[in-house]
Amino acid sequence: MYRDATDLLVVTELSDIHREGMAWDTNIFRIGLLIPMCGSAGIWAPSCISCAQVAVAELNRKGGIGGRQVQMVMIDAAIETGALVEEVVNELIETRAIDAIVGMHISAVRQRLSKVVRKRIPYIYTPLYEGGETTPGIFAIGDTPDKQLAPSLAALQDIYQLKGWALVGNDYVWPRSFNSYAKHFLKDLGVPIRHEEYISFGRADMKQLVERVAASKADAVLLSLVGQDAISFNRAFGKAGLDERMIRLSCAIEENGLLACGPRNVQRLFSVSSYFATLETEENAAFREVYYSIHGEHAPVLNTLGQSTYEGVHFLAGLMQHKHENWRELSFERLRDLPRKTVRTADGTEGLGGPVYLARADNLKFEILKKL
Repeated sequence: MYRDATDLLVVTELSDIHREGMAWDTNIFRIGLLIPMCGSAGIWAPSCISCAQVAVAELNRKGGIGGRQVQMVMIDAAIETGALVEEVVNELIETRAIDAIVGMHISAVRQRLSKVVRKRIPYIYTPLYEGGETTPGIFAIGDTPDKQLAPSLAALQDIYQLKGWALVGNDYVWPRSFNSYAKHFLKDLGVPIRHEEYISFGRADMKQLVERVAASKADAVLLSLVGQDAISFNRAFGKAGLDERMIRLSCAIEENGLLACGPRNVQRLFSVSSYFATLETEENAAFREVYYSIHGEHAPVLNTLGQSTYEGVHFLAGLMQHKHENWRELSFERLRDLPRKTVRTADGTEGLGGPVYLARADNLKFEILKKL
């Protein structure tokens, strides 16, 4: 365990929990921040941590949560980590070292943790996901396929009159559920699926996968690859020149991934999300100003996954303020009207069901084309 300059506690192994500084403290509200810090999704970590720190700073300036100053305990939630995240989280809960969880990680980890957390502490799950999470005590606040895919697929079909799609994703619950939704939607439009493939995490060489996509005669690719795997695929896709005849759509490519892909590999790459760094709202402009004033001009880039941890911390604060007595009996679906601070809407607050945006890669940033 170590502390960074902002007093963020980082737990790397079980023995860290019993060391000095992790005992329960009535003056401190500790949030277990679960972020992948290695592996395919590790590229997201700096932005997610930095955005959560902004939310914590804002809360602490106003008295914290329930009059307790907020502190984050960082836990690596990557599936590639050697530690069992369930054991670490269970020990943190058992020892009362954390009061809540804000998690930005893949759904497979959430499913494992749901068997451990068991409503003992609030669990805010922030990223886009496959939908359907109604477990009491788990609050999944991210975008779902019905919100993202239906309008974006319809918009791209209208623009390009596409004749067939290839579906490529990592082999776990979100891509498979995500693509299942896409297949039903495209079937209703009379558009065939030319290729469908799922790969394990950490595939370094994407050449053969790209060749199979090219041979499928699809003219569009729906990507549900995660982090570094998506980057590797897009680099190979661009190198093969497929961007000249095929478009790509992803709900998980964000600004970090865009930078890593490089401008020559993102031609005709589209993304759909409820947040982009280029979003022009007064609230996002104010958020960017605060973010860079705290972290400096070379801070990790802003993106939807980072913004989700900012929103998740504020959602937790709202939950504790308005539903402190009965949060264990509630799911996010029953909290549609719970006020939560966000930078995605005009008034800076939002319940369930805000807008999503279709954007196109423009060199190293996303140009928002339309609100869906």
